[in-house]
Amino acid sequence: MFQKILVANRGEIALRIICACKELGIPTVAVYSQADQDSLHVRFADEAICIGPPKSSESYLNIPGVISAAEISNADAIHPGYGFLAESAYFAEVCEACGLTFIGPSPEVIQLMGDKDAARRAMKEAGLPVLPGTGKLQGPASAIIPQAEEIGYPVILKAVAGGGGKGMRIVDSSPELAAALEVAQSESESAFGSSEVYLEKYLPAARHIEFQILADHHGTVMHLGERECTIQRRHQKLLEEAPSSYLTREMREAIGNRVVEAVRAVNYTNAGTVELLFDDLHNYYFMEMNTRIQVEHPVTEMITGLDLVKEQIRIAAGEKLAYRQEEIEFRGHALECRINAECPDTFLPSPGKITAFHPPTGIGVRVDTAAYTDDVVTPYYDSLIAKVITHGKDRLEAVRRMQRALEMTIVEGVKTTIPLHQRVLQDHDFLTGRISTRFLERWTTSGAKK
Repeated sequence: MFQKILVANRGEIALRIICACKELGIPTVAVYSQADQDSLHVRFADEAICIGPPKSSESYLNIPGVISAAEISNADAIHPGYGFLAESAYFAEVCEACGLTFIGPSPEVIQLMGDKDAARRAMKEAGLPVLPGTGKLQGPASAIIPQAEEIGYPVILKAVAGGGGKGMRIVDSSPELAAALEVAQSESESAFGSSEVYLEKYLPAARHIEFQILADHHGTVMHLGERECTIQRRHQKLLEEAPSSYLTREMREAIGNRVVEAVRAVNYTNAGTVELLFDDLHNYYFMEMNTRIQVEHPVTEMITGLDLVKEQIRIAAGEKLAYRQEEIEFRGHALECRINAECPDTFLPSPGKITAFHPPTGIGVRVDTAAYTDDVVTPYYDSLIAKVITHGKDRLEAVRRMQRALEMTIVEGVKTTIPLHQRVLQDHDFLTGRISTRFLERWTTSGAKK
């Protein structure tokens, strides 16, 4: 097992990783920017090292700074969490070159899955269906229109190096393509340093369902069931649950087995997530693979009883998975609401000081957060304040516990998305499971239904 782990992240995920390390008896090192010097992950870690000013490119994305912190503190492994350097193949390579264990998959697999075009081809060869689409687009919009028409509108432009909803534009007709292409390429270049995009068939009433994977270095690959991630805004998830009410036990087993074999085919190790789109006929298609721990991993932990971060660490240390696929049991239902410092109607950021913070408590409630009273939500990073997770014997109990938990949650000083979550949780279509990725489009900026 590792002697010391450096956590190359911030906020609630850094705190989550530090908690797992403490339970494993592993000392931790936190890195932080000047804006985060009073953060809880800095206080809770065994050691803490400042790696730069508030701007993420000069701190949390500063690879030499992160590596230097690991060397100075004598850490022998780095956990990247999610975001920042978590899916950087180059960072994983640098860790290896410096004799540090990167807690995640190999640089080669990160590179493969990070290229959405290459990932589509690899998963198709491995037996997973993919949506009709193109490779990396070349030339002006006039040269691309025939490809879009062959696929059939609507189509969606996606960044090859994309993620988090950036570099994506839905196109309903040929006259819209040129402007959408320019915006998608510009956004992709700004977010990922690459303007490469591709086209894919767009499913306007899709469900977004993902399978959690664990794979060790001894040939064992398994899935931990699925998560429903359909409630989104601007292609970014807001509310997740497990299991999905859309899948039967037979579908879960069949699709899960196909996902496992596809992941095995690309020699994947550690934790990962295979994201799928489902149409209204239960046909499913590979969308992408996230080569890291997910924001929404707690709902899987709640229904399986497993600690995914501990499993990541054990796998990276060379240990075998301690159970077989048939030993994984799914118990009850879990939901997660992401509480962001945003206006619930317009989603505009709401940075500022949290003047009062009281998370919910009670049976079946879990809160992952690094926020506290007098904490400051800065404009430099993601606006996530907390993840509220509930678990119940069935979906209805989990939903009612979430309704109760959100009523108990107090956040003052900044606007939050709590009112939006409360509206969703009371919506008849949500309660009966009739949802799609365009569910939130029915709400106007005033919060009333169209």
